[in-house]
Amino acid sequence: MKRTYKYLILFCFLILYSCGSQQTFRTFYDAHKREMGVTSFQIPKFMRGLLGTISPQVGSFFKNVQDLKFITFKDITSAKQLLLVEEINAITDENFTDMLRSNSLERTKIVSVKENGEVVTEAIIFNSTLAKTSAFYLKGQFDPEKLKHLAEANEFDNLSNSLLLKQQNFLSPSFNPN
Repeated sequence: MKRTYKYLILFCFLILYSCGSQQTFRTFYDAHKREMGVTSFQIPKFMRGLLGTISPQVGSFFKNVQDLKFITFKDITSAKQLLLVEEINAITDENFTDMLRSNSLERTKIVSVKENGEVVTEAIIFNSTLAKTSAFYLKGQFDPEKLKHLAEANEFDNLSNSLLLKQQNFLSPSFNPN
C-alpha cells in the first residue's frame, strides 16, 4: 500500500511537472541542487581556465565553453530515478536532438544537443543508475563527434571528479578563510 501511494504521488507530480512551463536545464539544476546527497557544480567565468588544465583532450574540447553545470545524485530510489529521467526527457523534448539514447532497467544514458549548422551549441549529457545519476549541461561551440566520443568514453564523469578536486584546491584557506 505504501509503495502504491509513493508511485501515485510521483505520477501526479510528473503530470503537473509536464503541464507546467517549458523546462530548462537551469530549472532542473535549481530545483535539485539543494537536495541531500546531491553534488552540483557551476563554473563561473573566472574559473573557466580550470577546464584547460584537466587534460589536453578535454581542455581543447572546452576552449569555447560559455556555461557548464553539472549535478550528481548518489544512491537514489527507483522512483527518484524515474522522476529524474522524466524531467530530463521534458527538457530534451524541447528543441534538442538526441545523439545517443540508451534505456534499460539498469541505466539510462542520454546525449542530446542543440545545433547551429555543423556546431553543437548546447548539450545535455545524462547518465542514470540507482548508484549514481549525473547530468551535465554545456553551452558554447562544440564538435559533435568529439562530444559523442567523450560521452561514450565516460569522460564527463572523469571531468566532474577532476573539477571537484581542482575546485577544492582552488578554494584554499587563504582564498576562503571560513
